[in-house]
Order: sequence, then structure tokens, then C-alpha cells
Amino acid sequence: MGRMAATDAAMKPLLRHPPIVAALLWALGVAPAAAQAPQPATVEAEPVVVTATRVEQRSFDLPASIDAVGQAAIQDQQLRVNISESLGAVPGLVANNRSNYAQDIQISIRGFGARASFGVRGVKLYQDGIPFTMPDGQGQTANFALDTAKRIEVLRGPFSALYGNASGGVIQLFTQDGPPQPTLSGGFAFGSYGTWRANAQFGGQAGPVNYIVDGSRFMTDGYRDHSAASRNLGNAKVTYAPDADSTLTLLANTISQPNSQDPLGLTAQQVQQNPRQAGTGAELFNTRKSVGQTQGGFAYQRRVSSEDTISAIAYGGHRDVTQYLALTGAAITSSGGVVDLDRDFYGGSLQWTRATQLAGGPLQFTLGLDYSNMAEQRQGFVNNFGVQGALRRNEYDTVYAFDQYLQFQWEFQPRWQLSGGLRHTYVPFNVRDQFVTAGNPNDSGSISYSGTSPVIGLLYKVTDTVNVYGAVGRGFETPTFAEIAYRPDGQPGVNFSLNPSISVNSEVGVKAYLGPNTRANLALFYIDTENDIVNGPQLQPGRNTFVNAAKTNRQGVELALDSRLGAGFSTLVAFTWLDATFKDFTAGGVNFSGNRIPGVPATSAYAELAWAYVPWGFSTTLAGRWASRVYTDDANSSYAAGYTVLNWRAGFQQGGRGWRLAEFVQLNNLTDKQYVGSVIVNAANAQYFEPSPTRNWLVGINASYAF
Repeated sequence: MGRMAATDAAMKPLLRHPPIVAALLWALGVAPAAAQAPQPATVEAEPVVVTATRVEQRSFDLPASIDAVGQAAIQDQQLRVNISESLGAVPGLVANNRSNYAQDIQISIRGFGARASFGVRGVKLYQDGIPFTMPDGQGQTANFALDTAKRIEVLRGPFSALYGNASGGVIQLFTQDGPPQPTLSGGFAFGSYGTWRANAQFGGQAGPVNYIVDGSRFMTDGYRDHSAASRNLGNAKVTYAPDADSTLTLLANTISQPNSQDPLGLTAQQVQQNPRQAGTGAELFNTRKSVGQTQGGFAYQRRVSSEDTISAIAYGGHRDVTQYLALTGAAITSSGGVVDLDRDFYGGSLQWTRATQLAGGPLQFTLGLDYSNMAEQRQGFVNNFGVQGALRRNEYDTVYAFDQYLQFQWEFQPRWQLSGGLRHTYVPFNVRDQFVTAGNPNDSGSISYSGTSPVIGLLYKVTDTVNVYGAVGRGFETPTFAEIAYRPDGQPGVNFSLNPSISVNSEVGVKAYLGPNTRANLALFYIDTENDIVNGPQLQPGRNTFVNAAKTNRQGVELALDSRLGAGFSTLVAFTWLDATFKDFTAGGVNFSGNRIPGVPATSAYAELAWAYVPWGFSTTLAGRWASRVYTDDANSSYAAGYTVLNWRAGFQQGGRGWRLAEFVQLNNLTDKQYVGSVIVNAANAQYFEPSPTRNWLVGINASYAF
């Protein structure tokens, strides 16, 4: 506790005293323009991104915190199952592999999303411009196709509000194009706990048509008892370019993940006794989840003039989910212990972008419309100790989101750039109860949410290698259907009392090249939120409820460093300090004001040292992750201790005429540390803790041949 308090005391003044911020910027080499003349940049160009402004641009030139993780970091020497494998070097982002494939990984950005006990909330997910987040704000990362990923962009801060129902940030994956020649590739990896994965891929170019198709199968027995899982994933992208000004891209994605066992959380005593055991009730009720989803869509883009570009996206799909919870749910008003969802979804977007001039400076703006729709049959059944029983819930739920937005960027002076936008969101929910009996009244109802999110940012180019910026925006987030599914008082019915959360998000930062081989980003942020959607009491294992906290605050510092050290060595460093607290929150007659928001580490850091020796085709990386303690409940009465974990990987590559071969090995948790990598906030029966694997290994081989 002393270390955490010391960190807090050191960091909080940074956000309140501009002279301290100025001193930090000066230490990174930021001098006033009059004292330091612009010099030509000698470093490699910053990654090009599109998520922040919806058009291609260097992230260095944006008044926003955005990082791009490249193809090599995603695929080389990786299992390619979870995006947490490759996002460790992104500051402000927490991506915890829960070793529980029934519940997906845990993702939060600047503390938003930490409330999710399954799936992803508070963070918008996209793949190739198509939402992987439903109109109510619920998303899943398991559908991300890492085998064909070109890059993953992570947007944090005020500009994420321009994507609508997402307060914390945006994660978008972009699929690579097929290679110039027809190429067949594949890979196989296996390791600890009966884990293995295989994939096959084919891609190429045939005249104006480019294509890439990939399929994979993953299986594991799991680190913990009752945590076995399997996953089949397919992804396809076909692009037709009839001329230099237009493209039509067809996209398809499918996942099948049957009977992923859910080991549930453990109590502190159970962690001490045996961290690999399943939680109370997991085996008795055979807790598990089956997921199937298939979706497809297209994206069309055409440059209609030297100034104007139009684009359109349309998509649709179907998702089935069956989940067995650790309870019977036999009471007529209980909603059951088996959740069954049958969901159809579709949507589309239209966008017009113009590049022109205003007052002698370049102006670029985008006007757009987004529409998404979801219709879901939600049923609940009695869980007869792993066997589906009688019906206890039956309702037809619908929700859609209709958004209109404007984004712009204007260089009104050679060194000054103004960016911003406005987005209006309308999200109506409707529940039609079809399970009405003498003891279970009609719980039908509807509610609508709407909000307008303005964002403004200013960037100043101090030199060709140093930019400083500031931004402020208003975020808007509705509850999801999963969050209104149960009332926190335990009574039957839908929780229509939840209000949308409204956040005011401000950020200042500096982006700098420190010499020819080092790039550094520093951001300071301050976020006030009203009606923050937070975890209520978990009435029974798996039965989550949610309430509004009147006021919360998140403030912090993010630092990222990327450097080539010479002689084949390189390093990445990411550091985050985050003070996330309840400012005004009373629930169940208890005042939690002043407590930390559970599920959020106050401090986290990632560092890696890599070395490559090209003549041998050899590369190796030593990576370390550190996180401070994480509180498990609103009262801060319990916590998972902080930890430091070291991972190592290495591999060789060989190639010849048309063929390529790559072998690799991973050793994770080198020091064999026993630690809790994630927590379930406010879990019933104090089953908060999800232990992470001790020392484990993985070996693999990948091969390709171009015809």
C-alpha cells in the first residue's frame, strides 16, 4: 500500500500544475519554436492509422493517443488466439488473458471496460470497418482473425467519442491483402495444458481481384480444472478493384466455440489451497458456454473527384449463445440457470470525405451515417446440474443505434492543426416478455437513450520531430442488454432504471522523435463521468447486476518508448499510472465515495528487449509485465496482489525460391510465479480471483509456398 500511495502522491500534481507538464515536455526535448529551428526528420515514419480521423494519416500528426501494432508483433512467434498476446506495449490498455475461454479476455482502456465479467464493454471493436460491437455496446474479441491481421489500432481518449457508444476507446483490426502470387501457408503450435492450434491459409492476386482466406482450429485442456475449450475460426477477404479509383471488398467471418468450460472464480482461501481447482459450483452445475457466429459484409469505396471520396459498408450476421450458470434457477421468477440467446444483427454506414482549402490552409472533413440493429430471442431454463430443464424466461429483445457524425481537420497555420467533430447517437431498447404466468408478471417495456458528443483537439508542430497537443470531448455510453437483464434488488424484471453514462474527457500530450532511432509519446488525461455504469452485487455466480455511480473520476499518465539500440537490438516500454475512484457513489445504504474503482490497476508497465541476427534468420525477445494490486469490490475490502511476470520467445526463419519456414519457442512466466491475473468484480460468495498459469511453454512452426 505504501508503494501505491507514493506513486499516487507523485503523479497527481502533474495533472493540476501546468509548469510541471511544461518541464516534462522540455525534458523530452520540446523547446519553443523560436529557440529551436525545425530540422528534417531522420527517423522512420510513424505508422499510418485511420481510426482517429477515418482517413489515412501518420499517428504522429494527430491530437490523440493512438497506437498501431504491426503484423510482425501480432503473428511472429505467437499462438494467435487472443489479442492480449500482442497489445502489451500499448499504454493505458489492460488486456488480461483470463485462461477462461467461456468468458473471453478482459479489456479495459483507461479504466473503462473493467466492469465486464464477460465480453467487452466500454470499448468499441471493429474489423475492417465492420463493428464487432453490437448496437447496445456489447462486443467480443474471439472473432478477431489474427492469422490475417495486418495491424491493430488502439485509440484512447476524447476522439473515441466520435465512434458513438464507447467511452473508453476503440480497437480496430485491419486484414492484410493477399500476396502478389498465389501462396499457400499454414502453421502448427502446441504446448502446456494440452494446448494446440493449427491453421491453413491461401491468398493471391488474379487480375483485379485480390483474395485471402484463412481457417484455424484451437484446443486446450486449460490450466485450471474444468477449463477445456475448442475454437474453430474462419476469415475471408476478397477485394475487387475495377479501376484506380474504386474498390469493392467482400468480408466474411465465422466462429464456432462449443462447450467451453467455465471454471468460475475462486475465493482467496481456494487460491491458497489450490489455484488450479475449479470454483464452487462449476463441476456440480457443469458451467460452460457454447458460441456460434457467422457474419458477412461488403465495403465499397470510390474517389469521385480529386477532392471527394465516398464509401459504404453493409453487413449482417447471426449469433447463438448457450450458457450454463452455477445455479438451478428453478424458481418461477428466477430467469433460470441456463441462458439461451438467438440473435440476428445487421447494419451499414455511408461516408463522404472531402479534401479542400479554407483560409489558405488544407481542410479535410467527413460526414457520415451509421445504423446497426439487433434482434434477440432471450430464453432461460432451469439448470438441472448440467442438463437443461423447464422454461423460466422467454423474451424478444430489440435494439438499434442510429448515429450521424461530422469530423474535420484543418491546418489553419503551417504549424497549427485543429481537429474535431460531433456525433449524435440514438439507441432505443425494447423488451417483449413472452413468459407471463400467475407468479411471473409481464415485464415488457422500452426505453430510449440519446446523446450528442462534441470533440475538439489542437496540435502544434514545435519542430519536424516534436508535436504537442490537447483535446477534450464528451463521451456517451448506454447500458447493454446484459446489464439491464437483471435487477440489483433480486426482484424479477428488466433493470430499466439504469441511465447512460456521460463523461468529459480531456488530454494533453507530446509526441517526439528523440534522435534518429527513438520515438516517445507522453499523455496526461483527466476524465469525469456522471452516472457511470458499474457493477452491482452479483446475486449468484454468473448472475451479474449493474447500477449507476453518480460520479467517478479517472486521471493518469501514459508513456510509450520505442527505440532501436543498434547491433540488432531494440526495445519497447509502456507505462501507465491511473487513479480511478468513486467520487459520489452510494449503493445498498453503503457509501463507497473515495474508494478505488475495482478491477483497475493503479500502475502497470510493460518492457521488452529484442535482438535479431539477420545472417542466421534468428530473433529473440525478453518481455516483462508488471501490474499493481487490483481491488475486487466496491468496498475495497479485498484485492489481488500485484505481480511481475517475465516471458521469453525465440525463433529462426529460412527461405528460398517461393518458400519460407519459421520455427519458434515460447517460455512464459519464467520465474514460475503464482499470481492472479484477473478478477471478477463484486463476485458472489467472494469468488473474485482467476489465477493465471505458472511456467508454461509453446513451440510452433509456420510455412508458406508461393506458386
